[in-house]
Amino acid sequence: MKLLALALPFLAIGGSCSTPSDSLPPNTRIDSLVVNKSDRSMTAYANGKLVRTYIIALGRSPEGDKQVQGDMRTPEGLYTIDSKNPNSGYHKNLGVSYPTAEDRKEAKALGKSPGGDIKVHGLPNGKGHIGKLHRLNDWTYGCIAVTDEEVDELYGAVEIGSPILIKP
Repeated sequence: MKLLALALPFLAIGGSCSTPSDSLPPNTRIDSLVVNKSDRSMTAYANGKLVRTYIIALGRSPEGDKQVQGDMRTPEGLYTIDSKNPNSGYHKNLGVSYPTAEDRKEAKALGKSPGGDIKVHGLPNGKGHIGKLHRLNDWTYGCIAVTDEEVDELYGAVEIGSPILIKP
């Protein structure tokens, strides 16, 4: 019984680092992504069917919608994947179309900049060995982080213009 009690924390950590589904089937074209901030997941869809779930890390202050530059929050709402960068400081990335006109308006009402540069990205260059352990804490400045292998997969399968819904 003592052995089981000692093992449970390690099993919990291992479970939080596991991937709930295998890699994408060959030639899959992801046409939408849904981020669920509360359970730290991102689901990928092809032709309306769920094809993969990723466990993610978010901005350091994950509660609530991004309001202004530097608030360390991940935005909430409907955006699109608007760019791809194979030479990112975070392995590779997919650009998210934040800020929208509404995001700019809300930040302006506060007398601040909305910020920008929100991405779905891998780990900082040279830190890929951290792998799935990066998920143990929210660590980005407001982006959505996956492993390097996962961002490679997404980079090849997601088309620019695909919607990404980010839910609380």
